[in-house]
Amino acid sequence: MMEQTNESTGRLIAIGDIHGCNVALQAILAAIDPQPNDIVVTLGDVVDRGPDSRGAVETLLQCGQKTQLVALQGNHEEMMLNVLRGSESHHSWLRYGGVETLDSYGFDGGLDFLPESHRVFFESLGDYFVYEDYFFTHAAYDPAVPLEEQTVEMLRWHSLRQGVPEPHHSGKIAFVGHTANHEGQILDVGHLVCLDTHCYGGGCLTAMDVRTRQVWQANPDGVLLS
Repeated sequence: MMEQTNESTGRLIAIGDIHGCNVALQAILAAIDPQPNDIVVTLGDVVDRGPDSRGAVETLLQCGQKTQLVALQGNHEEMMLNVLRGSESHHSWLRYGGVETLDSYGFDGGLDFLPESHRVFFESLGDYFVYEDYFFTHAAYDPAVPLEEQTVEMLRWHSLRQGVPEPHHSGKIAFVGHTANHEGQILDVGHLVCLDTHCYGGGCLTAMDVRTRQVWQANPDGVLLS
């Protein structure tokens, strides 16, 4: 996707898998209070499974008007976009949370259900983001391969349960989502931090200032935990 080399004077904040948990997202963003010189990176899977994917996208669009928002594509956005483009059957997407997304958009049978601003948002999603000593992607990475040469399978689909990759050859610290910790705990192995804390399944939504390691968490009802 992109690499940004000029340093920000604000915070660098990553948010794990949102999965339609808009109430938790709003609570997290209210606590963070993003400023114009902050960078907020969402790690993918904004949609599916949770109750309000449409609302979560709208919240992020509003957030992007106040701060620097970098939104990455997860495997759930990939499934949805492939269905909308006609390149993939709808069956897998619906089975893994697409029904809830369609419900949130008031689906009436047509595939043009996305408002134009949401369509532009989804089409703009990137695969990775590099900033200072950190990089961000949805799922994982091949430690020996430059980020611009990584496969989509690795960036969006690889589960950490299949194996946590070794440090990336760049020496940068990875922040990822995708592999949900059902106990709501952050996985931190030093060179990799996973922020998917299973919000839609009763865990929490997690955000972290990657420099200071300050953490914000909210449960699906929007109650702040930290």
